Amino acid sequence: MNKLEAVKDIILKNGQVPLDILNNMIYSGGFSGREMAEASVMLKAIIHGSGGRILTFPADIIATGARGIIVQLVKERAFDLIITTCGALDHDIARTYGKYYRGEYYADDAKLLEMGFHRLGNVLVPVKNYGKLIESKIQNFLKTKYGVKDTKIPTYRLAWDIGQYINNDSSLLYWAYKNEIPIIIPGITDGAVGYQLWLYRQSHKNFFVDILEDETVMSDFVFTKKSLSALIIGGGISKHHAIWWSQFIEGLDAAIYLTSAYEYDGSLSGALTKEAISWGKIKPKGKHITVHVDATIALPFIVHAALFG
Repeated sequence: MNKLEAVKDIILKNGQVPLDILNNMIYSGGFSGREMAEASVMLKAIIHGSGGRILTFPADIIATGARGIIVQLVKERAFDLIITTCGALDHDIARTYGKYYRGEYYADDAKLLEMGFHRLGNVLVPVKNYGKLIESKIQNFLKTKYGVKDTKIPTYRLAWDIGQYINNDSSLLYWAYKNEIPIIIPGITDGAVGYQLWLYRQSHKNFFVDILEDETVMSDFVFTKKSLSALIIGGGISKHHAIWWSQFIEGLDAAIYLTSAYEYDGSLSGALTKEAISWGKIKPKGKHITVHVDATIALPFIVHAALFG
């Protein structure tokens, strides 16, 4: 294996040339390229508009340089509420205290295991920077923050408390805490942090994660907004949780889906925005677009255009 190169977060800056290219793509008539450009225009309207703004994403992009873009959106208060998976916490903590590295899709995985690496696509995750690191940090956090007192905490408060404990401005959790933007994690037990919560409770029976309190936050959020918009990256539970709650107010007013999945197997991840209309999860007259693209390709362009265009 060649010398390891660390994964670095993408930092967007005003005045970057790709903005001009993206603007031209709107008029290109070119398939997903045009849709991506149109999504950038819609995202700008969402970010700078009124109403409630939801951001959802799966864990894997936090393992990549796209983490920097998500952090920037939270730092800029571009969204009011986030829905993600437990793994996003895992990767944020792991990359705050350690490094991930550039790898290859077709690497010898058995050899990687011997060398002490997990492989996530073409990203290498050092074993020492994942499970044991997260265990050390989270167990220390839990003992320091909650100790032996009775604790019943929703996931968004848990995420804020971890962010406060991390106290590092490269961290997604830190900026969510700093700006008081709720991060809802419906599948909180499905990951390294979730496992550590379970492990902690074995000796602290007075510790509970109250996921139903998160649902109260979701309810209060959707029912108190005059309009509701969402940038939905990928699929899974994060996507569904946003559109599920949106149906109770007759659907999202605006929605952008970025997905590499397709609808032909009936999957939620591949379902188009227009399918959500039939479920009452996007308004029939709402603005919506599905862009079939790897989110790590699209995000630098559309977020840059939305923030600086």
